Amino acid sequence: MLCLGIESTAHTFGCGIIDDKGKIYANVTDAYKTETGGIDPSEAKRHHENVKDKVVEDALKNANLKLKDIDLISFSQGPGIAPCLIVGMRKAKELAAELKIPLVGVNHCISHLEIGKLMTKAKDPVLLYASGANTQIIAYDGGKYRVFGETLDQGVGNSLDQFARHIGLGFPGGPKIEKLALEGKNYIELPYVVKGMDVSFSGILTNLKQKFDSKKFAVEDLAYSYQETIFAMLVEVSERAMAHTGKKELVIGGGVGCNKRLQEMCKIMCEERNGKFYAPPNEFLVDNGLMIAWLGILQKNKREKKIDIHPYERTDDIVVDWK
Repeated sequence: MLCLGIESTAHTFGCGIIDDKGKIYANVTDAYKTETGGIDPSEAKRHHENVKDKVVEDALKNANLKLKDIDLISFSQGPGIAPCLIVGMRKAKELAAELKIPLVGVNHCISHLEIGKLMTKAKDPVLLYASGANTQIIAYDGGKYRVFGETLDQGVGNSLDQFARHIGLGFPGGPKIEKLALEGKNYIELPYVVKGMDVSFSGILTNLKQKFDSKKFAVEDLAYSYQETIFAMLVEVSERAMAHTGKKELVIGGGVGCNKRLQEMCKIMCEERNGKFYAPPNEFLVDNGLMIAWLGILQKNKREKKIDIHPYERTDDIVVDWK
């Protein structure tokens, strides 16, 4: 069975093709970027409208397949930015109707976990899901992927992007902050906000902006200190989730998971507790259509009376009936 998956939750429009054995045929993305400022939903939607047909065509071309070879269509229902989600859903419905084949809507967050498991061969991991809008610690228990900890305000990626905008950098800001942090030499103390199993970034961000505006600190040192602080928070709650669940594997997912320093800190923690840390290749950490296609394969028997987007759907809303 071949599934074509479409991702359009935020800044990326992606199309991936995979079969039910896990063989990858294609994974094509086109991301909306800005020189200054963050995501404008209407502009991101316009970007997706402009590139959607070409992204799908390129995926089929890369896979050396015709549209008629596809057996199943899947798309990301949410969570995400509604105008962007609508573009992906409409394209998916268009393809499914043309081919007269099943259409499956899937959860974006869970697709990060499932593609991470496929790419790393992890068996029963805790997932540190760190992206722009989402920050969650997820693990399977009792028929669902449970959220054992999460952000109380904004996603870690959005926090990094907001600091990047504040200092005059464009979107996405995370990779630019990572580059700046490599030049940092001095750790500057920032608030460290872990509340039980949850984390909070907004107060740290405010403090960081104030320090930058004071012109008393080098921006490279601020970037370095910011990463060290918030990544330590993420690693702490990840370790606590591993201890609570008794699981020995940690898989990272989401665009912030591409950060080498975050990966290094996760690896050190896992080694210290005799666990294993897994990081999929970057193209499967960022938003992509392949992860949507793979979850479509896993949920191929899912049937919905009305197929629609779910912008505010939570990870633990989904009954996991494919394990």
